[in-house]
Order: sequence, then C-alpha cells, then structure tokens
Amino acid sequence: MVGKAKVGNHGFWLNRPTLRTVEQYLHLPIPAVTNTVIYSTLFLTLLMMVGLFFFIRASTKDRTEVLVLDPPAAATTTLEALTVYFEQRAYRLVADPDPNQICLTGQVRPSTFLAIFLSSLAAVGGLCFALVLSSLFPGVGLAFGGLVLIAPAAGWFYWQRAGREEQVTLMAKVEDTPQPQVIVTAHRDELIALEQAWKTQLRSLIMTAAAEMAPQGF
Repeated sequence: MVGKAKVGNHGFWLNRPTLRTVEQYLHLPIPAVTNTVIYSTLFLTLLMMVGLFFFIRASTKDRTEVLVLDPPAAATTTLEALTVYFEQRAYRLVADPDPNQICLTGQVRPSTFLAIFLSSLAAVGGLCFALVLSSLFPGVGLAFGGLVLIAPAAGWFYWQRAGREEQVTLMAKVEDTPQPQVIVTAHRDELIALEQAWKTQLRSLIMTAAAEMAPQGF
C-alpha cells in the first residue's frame, strides 16, 4: 500500500512518490544565462538594428513609377483633364515644347505619421540593444538606456529627406498603338490616388466633358 503524507493545514494528502517529485522540483536550481545565449541575442539584435537602419533609409527613397491609362476621349482632352486634376492637388504647370507631353511640379510634404512611426521603431530597437549591452556589461548599469534618446533622429532624418519637389509627367501615346494611351509618370502615392479617382469619377467626367464638346448634328 502506498503511503500518504499530509501537506499543509488544509488536510489534503499526496502520495509519497508524488511528494518526493514535488520536493525535487522545488529544489531544482534555476539555470543561469550563459554567455552563449547573451552573445546569440546580441548577434540577433545587431541584425535587427541593421535592418532597421536600411528600413529608415528606404523611407526617403525616390518612388517614381509609371501608370498607363486608356483615355475615354481624345488624348488631348484627357491630358487637359489630368492637368486640372493635378493642379487641384497643388502642382504647377511647367512649360514644355512637346505638345503631347505635359510636365507639372509640386512640393511633396512628409508624413507626420511615418515620422512618428520611424521614431517609435528606433526607440524600441535602441531599448532592445541597451538591454543586451547591459547584460554583457552589468557594471555600466542603465547608462546604455541613453540609446533611446537618439530615436527622434530617425524621424528627423525622414522629415529632412522626404520633403522635396516631385515632378509629374503626362504623355499621350498615339502612334504605334491600336488605341491611344496616356502615360503618367509620378510618385507612387500620387499614382495610387489617381487610379482611385480614375475608377470612381475622373474617367466618367472626361467622357461627359467630351460628349458636351462634341458638335451636335441637326
């Protein structure tokens, strides 16, 4: 018969083999953090910091892309409508000798949300790096926490580089194609906004304007 032992003052019982297992578990030493674990964590943290650096740097990269539109009316009418559209978005018309090409320029404002987001990422990365360094050099203490204070530099870097003058090019391609095309070269964000406006209302407005300008037969 397996003996039982009383545990505590509440009167519940445990089998003696179970009790010995609990006692052995309670007396197990807590494994210490070895240097291998610390150096592995440091290596992974350095990789994270390198990736964060290139991510912040890529946030200011030029993202000019090309969008091809099928004009619902004559190419010149479509170019005029697109010119009005970009002028309403604070772009200025630039003189161009080519009648099939229109150039506009405008000042692109940096995103406040992205500046705060990049600063927050830099703060988290700096905090992780500071914790790893404090484990390697415990004598220094919390002095490595000062790395978090340089996090706003990421937002400042983006703000200084992202605010620049962007150019929009509108070109009508009527030769060597079965159907005329309008090629728009601009920043990716502008092209995304243009594509949404084109699908929702801009295309239909061009068609309506072309129908009103067409000569009426008697």
